[in-house]
Amino acid sequence: MHPILRPLTLALACCGLVAPVLAAAPAPIQVKVVGFNDYHGTLESPGSFGQNSAVPAAQRPAVGGAEFLAAYVARMRLANPNLVLVGAGDLVGATPLVSSLFFDEPAVETLNKIGLDFSAVGNHEFDKGKDELRRLQNGGCKTQAGGTPEPNSCKGFGSAAPGTFDGARFKWLSANVIENATGRALLPAYGIKSFGGVKLAFIGMTLKGTPGIVTPTGVAGLSFQDEADTVNALVPRLRAQGIEAIVVLVHQGGFQNPAAAGTFNNQDINGCLNDLRATADGAASDVAKIVARLDNAVDLVISGHTHAAYNCSKNTLDNGSQARPTGLPNKAGRLVPVTSASAFGRVLTEVDLKIDPASRDIVEVSPVNRLVDRTQAAEAAWVAANPEVRNIVAAYKGAVAPLAGQVIATLAAEAGNGANAAGEMPAGDLIADAQLQATQPAGLGGAAIAFMNAGGVRNPGFVKPAAASYPYALTYGDAFTVQPFGNSLVTLTLSTQQIKDLLEQQFPGCQGQTAQRILQVSNGFSYSWSASAPACGKIVDVAFTPTDVGSVPPRISGATERLVINGVVQNPAKIYRVTVNNFMATGGDGFGVLLGGANPLGGAQDIDALVAYLGGYKAPAAAYDPASPSLAKPRITRLP
Repeated sequence: MHPILRPLTLALACCGLVAPVLAAAPAPIQVKVVGFNDYHGTLESPGSFGQNSAVPAAQRPAVGGAEFLAAYVARMRLANPNLVLVGAGDLVGATPLVSSLFFDEPAVETLNKIGLDFSAVGNHEFDKGKDELRRLQNGGCKTQAGGTPEPNSCKGFGSAAPGTFDGARFKWLSANVIENATGRALLPAYGIKSFGGVKLAFIGMTLKGTPGIVTPTGVAGLSFQDEADTVNALVPRLRAQGIEAIVVLVHQGGFQNPAAAGTFNNQDINGCLNDLRATADGAASDVAKIVARLDNAVDLVISGHTHAAYNCSKNTLDNGSQARPTGLPNKAGRLVPVTSASAFGRVLTEVDLKIDPASRDIVEVSPVNRLVDRTQAAEAAWVAANPEVRNIVAAYKGAVAPLAGQVIATLAAEAGNGANAAGEMPAGDLIADAQLQATQPAGLGGAAIAFMNAGGVRNPGFVKPAAASYPYALTYGDAFTVQPFGNSLVTLTLSTQQIKDLLEQQFPGCQGQTAQRILQVSNGFSYSWSASAPACGKIVDVAFTPTDVGSVPPRISGATERLVINGVVQNPAKIYRVTVNNFMATGGDGFGVLLGGANPLGGAQDIDALVAYLGGYKAPAAAYDPASPSLAKPRITRLP
């Protein structure tokens, strides 16, 4: 201190007039949350992907793959060791053969190595039921009925030792899934991480509509509660523990452009086009409806389920070009950041949080979606130096290769899973024909017609890889990608009236249906529907021509019948044997009419039926041509 100022300072001090020295406010705690969703056991790269679809296909980099997910997370952790890796559900289920053949143990093992901390439970986690989900969580080998070990379980390539399966080191969270027998949550409701003495909570949420889109046996004994109500009820419990920083992981989502839901369109992966409105008239998307009812204590929502990429936050791009402040409004009207990272490991959401150590609240949220770009030198170098995850994938690829590489058919042209305006898919036609062939013989069901749910025809359908050409030698691995569920076929008896009712139930508002779900139909069956007609009155005409789909080419084996003419059922009591998969037969996708089917008979697995059917088109036989006139397309017609 300057000597001239010392006497004055002492005088002021004696009189108590010196202003107290204020301590500097503690710096915010900086935390990095990295999120992703809908991994679906995609251990290998799912192909190329662009920052937006304006990027020419030839310039889109190869993305994803478990080893590159690990590299990106590791390098983000170098930027901030206070990192939490979280998922928004569907980590397993509907997986490629390299994971599915081994009961999705490879998916869990790779996520363990990548460093996942918590994940919401998605609908596909229930594909094999709650007991199998618990096994994946807790570890142990899968057994057959009677306790016989499954030969493809416990390979242990990513576990402690061969012949073992460690289970998930991360925690699946599902606050709103209640086990009816106990009245308690099936899995933990939330997980907590502490940084600098401040706790950050993650609440896991499964979409409440899960029972309508999962095989009923998979959710037997469970109840799915409202997502927003469940979160709001947990807030006081968390606050009682001194927690003010809350993130919701929810397996429910939306699309940037509702006019083309399910497609990438021209949005940027960091866009929030139309604020995720579900329809052109401004109705909210499913995830927006949840956020609109959330307690103001929630500061970030990481979502999934729709396989879309979006970033509704202050970093949002409007039409993929200009940043603007946005988010989805919560119960108090405050805009909350909501993100989603596409699917299959193509994108990671990197979120930088700042938490006030005094109030313990999140004071800043900055998300950005990043491509998991396999062409980046830094990440490639990390993979080369840290090959553990790559080696796990290679080991499972080696184990599955003998089956995956088997050629089962020749394709003359693409039979993709893109639907036309009427809802018909070339891949859906093929699958329905395969299921009819498997059950046409009298001793196997005596089926006349087969129906396939469109949601079960997985991307991309029966399509050659980019580097191949047509005619293409389709492999078992290709086919399994389209039919990965392991469903079994069920043949049952329906009346003409029930068939008409089933077709009406494809459309929302009819007999409890909540979404448009166009059924794929077998050769010889055709129908037309009116887009403008009211619910339960959309089916105009239905015709059926008995066809032997097992002959190549298919052969008409009877006269055409008119089941419905101008909306009127012609012979309501006449019966037909109809084949569906067990998911549909038990009311899946909202097709409750099928619960009234009589004399059900179980059949082969869907993948086995598919392989058998395609065997008729294996060289030296003629290739399968989806445009062949013998396939009697179109089978579905949309009218005004």
